Amino acid sequence: MDRNFATTLIGSLPYDNAKQALDKILDGRISYPSWPQLPALGYSESMYVQTGCHLPGVEIDDIGKKITVDVASYDPTEIYTAILSGDLSYFAHPDKYHRGLYEFINRDLSKFKAIKGQVTGPISEGLQIVDREGRSVIYDESYSEIVRKTVNMTAKWQSKGLLKHNKNAILFFDEPSLTLLGTPFASISNEHAKQWLNESMEGVECEKAIHCCGNTDWPLVFDTDIDILSFDAYSYAHTIMMFADDVSKFLEKGGTLSWGLIPSTDDAIVSENADNLVKLFKEHIAMMVKKGIDEELLIKRSMITPQCGLGGVEKKNADKALDMLFDVSVAMKKAYGVKE
Repeated sequence: MDRNFATTLIGSLPYDNAKQALDKILDGRISYPSWPQLPALGYSESMYVQTGCHLPGVEIDDIGKKITVDVASYDPTEIYTAILSGDLSYFAHPDKYHRGLYEFINRDLSKFKAIKGQVTGPISEGLQIVDREGRSVIYDESYSEIVRKTVNMTAKWQSKGLLKHNKNAILFFDEPSLTLLGTPFASISNEHAKQWLNESMEGVECEKAIHCCGNTDWPLVFDTDIDILSFDAYSYAHTIMMFADDVSKFLEKGGTLSWGLIPSTDDAIVSENADNLVKLFKEHIAMMVKKGIDEELLIKRSMITPQCGLGGVEKKNADKALDMLFDVSVAMKKAYGVKE
């Protein structure tokens, strides 16, 4: 599918009402609507809770905003029975953690070219959940495998559900912790990182994306089984451009770049405007073309999003971000002669 500067969102919005959030998402500014996480409703709407709520033995601390598990005493029998039997119903998303999702699928989504959902990727999920000693469970071999299998089954359940509402669905695997690869804060080899990402995406029926809102080992990510790479283009576009050959190969095999060009912090949203962002985007494209990337292919395979989720900004600034997202898309289509 040609993208031609289509728009979607990353995860969260700052509303405490799912209907209000969906009214904003479906008001015509977003090409590929997505279901919103609603952190204003509490830690129950955390991306880590949403993906990890089925994990065995987890304790969700709403006040401390953390998830812990006693890796010495949990019982894996029930979850492994579901995994080995392929019982996706076991991984159905509880509505108390997914109010935006259930409001989303109650709307008519068939008229859009595509829709978008998200789960937390296995590396970020595994690093965020800790044992009794505060050690990330990704370093516990047995529990880390359960995390990866859970991410995979959760993704399969959601993708099947989304495809019932629109024949073109995209599932983002949100991986903010990919920025920690190669640092003392994530003792994970590149080989394991790639293997775990692919394991979590295996068998997911819709298009698959990895979102990382920072710098990481981009060749590693390009080499996974993704259809879309979602990155923070507002702050880190230059890091992607260092790997022009990888970008070209990715685009040529049908991949899409999802440019996180719209800022997602209050100060940056207030100070920015669509004209500045269009100018910045054109400069990025010109630089990629200078490095040998085909301009026509780049345009066809480019989407636009905010840098990251908007759940932490003021409502008025979230609305401005959506306006800028729409305006930048329209201006880029006009500038490059894109016809709908």
